[in-house]
Amino acid sequence: MTSCRLGGERGSVVAEFAVALPAVALVLLFGLGALSAGARQVRLQDAAADAARLVARGEPDAAAGAVVSRAVPGATAAVHPAGDLVCVTATASAGVAALELSATSCALGGGL
Repeated sequence: MTSCRLGGERGSVVAEFAVALPAVALVLLFGLGALSAGARQVRLQDAAADAARLVARGEPDAAAGAVVSRAVPGATAAVHPAGDLVCVTATASAGVAALELSATSCALGGGL
């Protein structure tokens, strides 16, 4: 065994921390982005359901777009009939990595 060290291990903890910190920050950033996109998807789905019920009760199609854009800024809505159902498809940007979110909801036309 030799007890002579050339550089020792001084500063190795700082070097390891400097290498690990960007990786941890990147993982946290991706995690927050995924949570944000998930929350936006839930709001978009709720807005599409509200818009479908409105149009099914006889409101104009523009009301669907207004409901969706109020709930999720920057979102758009498209109304399309499907037999006895009135369906609304809402789309919006996820805000991260140019992902596109979409939600469709249908309601029985002439609903009470």
